[in-house]
Amino acid sequence: MITPFIFYLATGLIAFAVSLASLPLWRVVCERIGLVDDPGARKIHSATIPLAGGFAVLAGILAPFLVAGAVWLLPGATGAALREAILTHGLHPGRRAGELGVILLGGLGMLVIGALDDKYELPPRWKFAGQLAIVLLVASAKVRITLFVPSVAFSYAITCLWILSVINAFNFMDNMNGLCAGLGAIGAAYFAVLAAAQGQYLVAVLGAGTMGALLGFLPHNFPRASAFLGDAGSHLVGYLLAIMAILPHYYTAKNPHPWAVLIPLLILAVPLGDMAWVVVIRWRLGQPFYVGDNNHLSHRLVRGGRSRPAAVMLIWALALGIGAISLLVQ
Repeated sequence: MITPFIFYLATGLIAFAVSLASLPLWRVVCERIGLVDDPGARKIHSATIPLAGGFAVLAGILAPFLVAGAVWLLPGATGAALREAILTHGLHPGRRAGELGVILLGGLGMLVIGALDDKYELPPRWKFAGQLAIVLLVASAKVRITLFVPSVAFSYAITCLWILSVINAFNFMDNMNGLCAGLGAIGAAYFAVLAAAQGQYLVAVLGAGTMGALLGFLPHNFPRASAFLGDAGSHLVGYLLAIMAILPHYYTAKNPHPWAVLIPLLILAVPLGDMAWVVVIRWRLGQPFYVGDNNHLSHRLVRGGRSRPAAVMLIWALALGIGAISLLVQ
């Protein structure tokens, strides 16, 4: 019997396999076009590393949707049986195709902006302008936060603030091997599980695909790295997690729990908390908030005597623990 769980599992497995297998190809492409991270004063690596992770992750995320499209068009009895199973479980591929298309287009746009920043070190104002343009495009497709406030202007403003904050939070967390990708996989897993429990298939599929793609990238990045996410990958991961936090309805008639609206903050507490911490420190030191330093939680754990892999795994555990609270208010 075909169940929704099988669709979600297949999505994650396909995304994992494509991300894992395609990374070496993307690494060659990035080396040829000079999209690499050279050693530097604040860098922990001593050799040039390709910034190929974001491309492999996006390929992994897109792959299940391409496979699903091919399956939907299968002729004969097999195709008819699969289409019937999909429709029975409310997973109609055309019902929110337009919304999904805009979301994936926005992800591609964030990847491009991040890649341009990796290659050319864009001025902060130009990078912000590009991020904002994409967020406004996505918000115009009604992928917005309302917080029960009947104001379109407020909805656009709070949506822009949320997505840009989460993007930059994950960009800040991309400071040690495996940290950003691991936190992204954990967050995507929680969003997928919570959405699946409520029958919100779009978020469940997107979360399963994002989790699978990031897990496929991790063997190439942790504990030793043959590729980095770069700004391209961290922009993509942050964007997708921000979108997954927006799409579901947490406070509903079936789930009238008063703390349900805090679920996204619990799932993303570690990256958001780390960003808030370092921004305050930089502000107190009179430094621009976008200029990197070594005051992140990961750096402090290493200065406290832990190895880098141990520090990363401890932060993963913290994210898992805090995120688990979201399951209690579901």
